[in-house]
Amino acid sequence: MEWESPWGKGFPGWHIECSAMAMKYLGETLDIHCGGIDHIPVHHTNEIAQSEAATGKPFSRYWMHGEFLVLEKEKMAKSGGHFIILKTLMDKGISPMAYRFFCLSAHYRAPLTFSWEIIENAAKGYESLISKLTELHNHKDVISGNEDGALFRESFLADINDDLNMPRALAVLWEMLRAPALSNQAKIALVAEFDQVLGLGLAGIQGSFIDVPEDIRRLLSERESARQARDFKRSDDIRDELAQKGYRVIDSKNGAKVEKIQ
Repeated sequence: MEWESPWGKGFPGWHIECSAMAMKYLGETLDIHCGGIDHIPVHHTNEIAQSEAATGKPFSRYWMHGEFLVLEKEKMAKSGGHFIILKTLMDKGISPMAYRFFCLSAHYRAPLTFSWEIIENAAKGYESLISKLTELHNHKDVISGNEDGALFRESFLADINDDLNMPRALAVLWEMLRAPALSNQAKIALVAEFDQVLGLGLAGIQGSFIDVPEDIRRLLSERESARQARDFKRSDDIRDELAQKGYRVIDSKNGAKVEKIQ
């Protein structure tokens, strides 16, 4: 794709394509522009130069550049052969939601190191979160506190507004869940609010894990994560695995429950 121009043969590359599409669909000044840190020295510099030269206006008000996910001290990239896809994790029993939980553990401007030990620990952390929330649902009528959680809500929003400080936001979530001054109902309501930002499928968690062995609870958590991610094949596979272990899954509008197969 080349055209004659007053300055010679023109060859529009991906830099000008991005500026043209962005301004056509989003306007001459964007609110937020995202991308990886590798876009800073060339691609985004080109976008700014050509867009602002054309309009005389700032191209974007805020720039959010994500750092790399690194594998064994190398950038994860297809070109280098150092690349793991989501299916690789799922084949090893790591749910998509557990991976999301792992990603939220580091600030987006900081490198995130991947190893199987780290991702497995993240999966355990996510399972602990699900178990805690399930426990709250099982005892949601217990009134153990009288605070409404306003301070936790303010802290959570402050961290989100501080350049998306997700690790700190997760810490506030855990602090809230352990707070003795909050009732279980208040905690459940705050979890639903926080999850509108976190997107960890927490609002869909219900009770039912009472007197269920830990390995069965773990599989139920994995199945719920798979359902939230619309990975219905994985969900069905876990249902079959639970059946082999002697447990029948019963889905309802109030969430999944299990019963021992007689």
